[in-house]
Amino acid sequence: MNPDTTMTIREMCDLFEATPRTLRFYEQKELLFPLRDGQKRLFTRRDRARLKLILRGKRFGFSLEDIRQLLELYDTGEGQQVQLARTYDIAQERLAEMQRQRDELSGAIDELKEQLAWAERMLSQSQQTQQRKAG
Repeated sequence: MNPDTTMTIREMCDLFEATPRTLRFYEQKELLFPLRDGQKRLFTRRDRARLKLILRGKRFGFSLEDIRQLLELYDTGEGQQVQLARTYDIAQERLAEMQRQRDELSGAIDELKEQLAWAERMLSQSQQTQQRKAG
């Protein structure tokens, strides 16, 4: 594909495994800026690059506002160094949050396993008591 070629919304959806609704949402939030040909949206190379970054940011749990700020840094030409430094800071914060969530989830899993083990013991004791009464 020629990098300067525009893509339709369907082509973008197929390429990025996204829905038309998702692309329209990002357009509404002013994260994507497709060209208009009547009702038809035409996405440029810049839109493709932006969508790739948006989807990556969402996968990592970045907020749309974080993503917007990073894209704006890129657009204003403040330089790759500024964008990289801000991305690094946001990613560090997100990693810490994900690790905290993982630790909380691990604790909840351990507690649930303990409760299940207790329930198994109680069920086993109840069955043994019933068998003794029946026998």
